[in-house]
Amino acid sequence: MPEPPAPIRLLIVDDHPVVRDGLRGMFHGEARFAVVAEAADGAEAVAQAAAWRPDVVLMDLRMPVLDGVGAITRLAERGLTARVLVLTTYDTDGDVLAAVEAGATGYLLKDAPRAELFRAVEAAARGEAVLSPSVAARVLGRVRAPAPEVLSPRELEVLALIARGGTNREAAASLFISEATVKSHLAHIYAKLGVKDRAAAVAAAFERGLLTPGGR
Repeated sequence: MPEPPAPIRLLIVDDHPVVRDGLRGMFHGEARFAVVAEAADGAEAVAQAAAWRPDVVLMDLRMPVLDGVGAITRLAERGLTARVLVLTTYDTDGDVLAAVEAGATGYLLKDAPRAELFRAVEAAARGEAVLSPSVAARVLGRVRAPAPEVLSPRELEVLALIARGGTNREAAASLFISEATVKSHLAHIYAKLGVKDRAAAVAAAFERGLLTPGGR
């Protein structure tokens, strides 16, 4: 008779003792999981991960000493292979993307049902990406609508002069650069703003707040 698979070893990281207690109680009695350690902040989480080598880390984001993103980054820097499943109440774009970019395998909200949390932990242990529906929608929205490229300070200077009616020659004289350099900057500006001429570039810059009436 084959032996049952080894339980997934968990490290629970949260600065609220009642949350850690609740999570430990939730996983207790489930043969497929084993809570091997807990931590109250990111720095302690890294130390416990190094000592216990868990398969999955349930990581809160907002914590003292070292936050969740910082802890995820340090885990990767130290070569610790535990999969990190963020478990938090925050689903803002900045939180989600920072955690994913730092190396989190998954991102789940604390209101997730027990069965969903169990499935997420098992998926994370297999190295599969796990995102709650609201988080997945945010990530997909960012992928489908990437942020526009930012104009460089020099490109903004050129565009501001053009917006005030200056010619290439006048812009070149004002900035102490050649007309060829001005033309090169304009070509880059057109490409970044997705336009084809000076008027469209100026209009797009005002629309995006890159230029303001009466100034840059």
